[in-house]
Amino acid sequence: MGLNKNKIFGYSSLILFLFGTALILLGFLKYPDHAIGFSVAGVGFYAIAWAFNALRGRV
Repeated sequence: MGLNKNKIFGYSSLILFLFGTALILLGFLKYPDHAIGFSVAGVGFYAIAWAFNALRGRV
């Protein structure tokens, strides 16, 4: 299985999206008193995943 740069960017953006979703859900379901911090961190992971996804066809 050969991984080129586009597949690596795709997989990493998927993993970052899953981590961001997990952080947001963890904040709202398990630690509601710290939900705003978890949400900000999760949105940051979404932003990085979006940037990786935008780079996927250009590098």
